[in-house]
Amino acid sequence: MRNKGEWDVAVVGGGHAGCEAALAAARLGMRTILFAINLDSIAMMPCNPNIGGTSKGHLVREIDALGGEMALNIDHTFIQSRMLNMSKGPAVYSLRAQADKRAYSSRMKRVLENEPNLALKQTEITEIEAVRDCGGEKGRITGVISESGGFYACKAVVLCTGTYMKARCLYGDVIVESGPNGLRASKRLSDSLRSLGISLLRFKTGTPARVDGKTIDFARMTVQNGDKDIKPFSFRTDPETIKRPQIPCYLTYTNEETHSVIRRNLDRSPLYSGVIKAAGARYCPSIEDKVVRFSDKPRHQVFIEPEGEDTDEMYISGMSTSLPEDVQEAMYRTLPGMEGCRILRNGYAIEYDCINASQLKLSLEFKAWSGLFSAGQINGSSGYEEAAAQGLMAGINAARLAQAKEPVIIKRSEGYIGVLIDDLATKGAAEPYRMMTSRAEYRLLLRQDNADLRLSEKGWEAGLVSQQRWALTQEKAARIHEEISRVRKVSLQPSKSLNRFLEENGSSPITSGAMLSDLIKRPELGYRQLQAFDELSPSLPEDVKEQVEILIKYEGYIKRQLAQVEQFRKIESRIIPRGLDYSSISGLRLEARQKLALMQPENLGQASRISGVTPADVSVLIVYLAAAYS
Repeated sequence: MRNKGEWDVAVVGGGHAGCEAALAAARLGMRTILFAINLDSIAMMPCNPNIGGTSKGHLVREIDALGGEMALNIDHTFIQSRMLNMSKGPAVYSLRAQADKRAYSSRMKRVLENEPNLALKQTEITEIEAVRDCGGEKGRITGVISESGGFYACKAVVLCTGTYMKARCLYGDVIVESGPNGLRASKRLSDSLRSLGISLLRFKTGTPARVDGKTIDFARMTVQNGDKDIKPFSFRTDPETIKRPQIPCYLTYTNEETHSVIRRNLDRSPLYSGVIKAAGARYCPSIEDKVVRFSDKPRHQVFIEPEGEDTDEMYISGMSTSLPEDVQEAMYRTLPGMEGCRILRNGYAIEYDCINASQLKLSLEFKAWSGLFSAGQINGSSGYEEAAAQGLMAGINAARLAQAKEPVIIKRSEGYIGVLIDDLATKGAAEPYRMMTSRAEYRLLLRQDNADLRLSEKGWEAGLVSQQRWALTQEKAARIHEEISRVRKVSLQPSKSLNRFLEENGSSPITSGAMLSDLIKRPELGYRQLQAFDELSPSLPEDVKEQVEILIKYEGYIKRQLAQVEQFRKIESRIIPRGLDYSSISGLRLEARQKLALMQPENLGQASRISGVTPADVSVLIVYLAAAYS
């Protein structure tokens, strides 16, 4: 091996997880190197051309609050922006932006290149070097080896290999040994991980065809425009600076003819012919799966999404497929407006190796290997946002390990990032994991609009959020608190104009003085609507007004969830000593002993979420810990 120098942190992979991991480690002062099989694939979007969406928008806002880059990057490169779920409550509002794929990747690469402590290297990492500590139960990482035999010594490694490990792409009877978008697969790293005793899984995901926009009749489709009032993803972005013309998307539908083409050719799909045996994503099924599993549905939505400003390529969202090329052509041409479409890139399924994430601590470090971290789709997750969130946390914790500091852990009650990582590390994933609002028990508290108020302090303590930015967040929190306190003391007297306004908005008039806070709580009214009748209403930024309205309107629900969180914290705060001998605890069922010994949970809360561990088992643990460690 040729020695290629010493580094603090080595990041393997340049996708969304790798970018955040490398930037976090470098910005925390670590000498960091990022390896990518192809540097032109940095922050590539091999599938959907968008960032955010339901629950994923929450993750992007949280990444930003902690000091990550994804939100800033999409704010600079979006071509359309929409706030989703506006007909529902604020807990599930989610920002979603169409990206210019090339611009997104190009800007992120430039950010990486300009980071002082960060070096980039185009090569394949084929092996992880490690040594066993005395006794052989735990080891530590010493470096990585490249395909050319170069040895890069380091204190920590972050694996962000995405869907590249032993990847193969399939459609019809075509099987190509490659990563996404025809890029080279990582052939040898899987074997190196197995040699370290790391358990691997085989997962599958897929992507639809890309179609030439010049061959689509958009007049036969429903136009989907962006919002007039553009909301940035980043709390650091001035909304005025990102106003720009937006590019529309379009909506069309499959029909019985589409479904007939698919059903006639199911035997030619590797999904149904038995060629693909890997586990696929339940919540992002292929169009073949949709037609089979939801046979009662006469049609399915299909969104036509532009891939950028300077290209005619259109992403056919909702029609991921691995059917043969001729079937894809026939199938897509049954859609209204796509009768004459020309496919530029065929849809395909991709199989790849990933790890069983239950081998990880909540810090995303492997339990058996000190200094080895893992983030993104290699952990069994799906999606750019899930990957970036894990990458950020793994990068922070890899840097902190190199600095001999305790890791940063986001609890389930603190953020969607906490829910994501806890789910993966505690339960593992039997199929590609997708973040959803329903996975968060405290989603009314974990809204996308308050991510900065929830997590900026952690980002500041970790060293990624500046003192100035943290001070601005504190100032914002103070202004929200002050205005809520003031509003609760304001009484509005009945008047013709006020009662006329109330009736026009479907609200009953008042006959005597009414507290402004009580009126705000009415479903049909809001803080901003009533400001005209509040003579002493101060001039406040829109984000402060938004928080005042939400915190007053949902006060009862929020108090209830805060009480639940307090109970949660009590059980989460009870740490379980590492290496506890569960076989010696009388009263624990055999299955619980086996699962707890295998998973080695870090606290009682994590233990309670392990499949096979019952509330009765947790009670036994509580009693045992109280007696043994009080």
